[in-house]
Amino acid sequence: MKIDQLYTKCLAEAAYYIESNGEAVIIDPLRETAPYLEILKERGTKLKYILETHFHADFVSGHIDLAKQTGATVVFGPNAETSYETHQAKDGEVLQVGNITIDVLHTPGHTLESTTYLLRDEDGEEKAIFTGDTLFIGDVGRPDLAIKSDLTQEDLAGMLYDSLRNKIMTLPDDVVVYPAHGAGSACGKNMSKETYDTLGNQKQVNYALDKNMSKEAFIKELTTGIMPAPQYFAKNAMLNKNGYDAIDDVLAKGNTPLSLVDFKARINEGALVLDVRGPQEFCKSFVPNALNIGLDGTFAVWVGSIIEDLKTPIILIAPAGREHEAVMRLARVGYDNVIGYLSGGYETWVSNNEVTDAIRSISPETFENELPVQGFDVLDVRKPGEFEAEHLEVAKSQPLDFITDQKDQLDKTKPYYVHCAGGYRSMIFSSYLKKHGFDKLVDVAGGYGKIKETGLARTNFVCPSTLK
Repeated sequence: MKIDQLYTKCLAEAAYYIESNGEAVIIDPLRETAPYLEILKERGTKLKYILETHFHADFVSGHIDLAKQTGATVVFGPNAETSYETHQAKDGEVLQVGNITIDVLHTPGHTLESTTYLLRDEDGEEKAIFTGDTLFIGDVGRPDLAIKSDLTQEDLAGMLYDSLRNKIMTLPDDVVVYPAHGAGSACGKNMSKETYDTLGNQKQVNYALDKNMSKEAFIKELTTGIMPAPQYFAKNAMLNKNGYDAIDDVLAKGNTPLSLVDFKARINEGALVLDVRGPQEFCKSFVPNALNIGLDGTFAVWVGSIIEDLKTPIILIAPAGREHEAVMRLARVGYDNVIGYLSGGYETWVSNNEVTDAIRSISPETFENELPVQGFDVLDVRKPGEFEAEHLEVAKSQPLDFITDQKDQLDKTKPYYVHCAGGYRSMIFSSYLKKHGFDKLVDVAGGYGKIKETGLARTNFVCPSTLK
């Protein structure tokens, strides 16, 4: 028996490859199928099942394409109605894979169809559970992402309480917990950086598995302080439920080099220019009205939060050799309408003397010196919890998470200093506002991590934003 965790850091997502006696299972695969096909080829195994723990909201799964390419059966648990052929397993059903078995445990709560898969070895001993978003390391899945459900998040939280106690906590302590996500995912509130653990240890350290916690207390804990789900979550869940374009077609369309003439023509036709270079490279010079979301960060999450329409035609400015990566990472979250990238990258634009734009970026030391003189408003674009933990006394909380809804509450005539934690999110924020007509923006490079090294006054007092 072989178990491999295939972890993708930028999405904080874990897929799994399980093998026994020439047969294999893949759990919760990402959109691209090539890595899984390579594993199967290298190992000389036949893929029997593709197990889906639920309709994922934060990424588009590769289950449909992978099934077509391998002949494997897609398996969901109860309540998972789809627009394509699957095996909808019953609670308690047993799947045979080589010399091992996998028990289907229906564990609703995160969503109605959420299912945990219990792996038993050749001797029938419980070895591991693949919990999807039902149980994380240090946390559990949020209860507000069910597709078109009449149930409240309190109803689902109550279901999750029962699922944990009746289906999972009854298992042996030495069973290994393999969740679908780790720290950084928006599918929970406070996940650990660890990506697996024993169930016994989780019973000791995970608040959700406290055997003394009442259902009422669990529901209150789980439903308090949930950040609104990114707008693309519901759209990705529907793609996973109803199907999507073949990944090979999406990649072929997106990996199209465009001449400068063609690139400009696409701009004139209304395509969004997405510049995926790093923030400090972008701010110095960029194509006017371009949006910056750097590849070297939580790229897919912020694309899904900022670009509101999955069908938006996108043209890319990308570092040489990373064009394919950008197209793939966009496809992972359902942005399938990339229509090409500027051949030669940004250098092609500047070498042809095209008009450029820029965003001023200053050091924290310059920021400290300028602030008393200039009197700009300071916008802290970190998440509310980060702001509440500690922030500059003069700063106003304006989380990047909400910028698409709250941009009209900002004043285009006012100057703003903008910072995040390290400089990545502040440039997304600034480029987005720049694209929407804000010209008086100054980015503070290095973000709050470097600002703390200055003498500017800080506080951990929860200061309500005036920009709600």
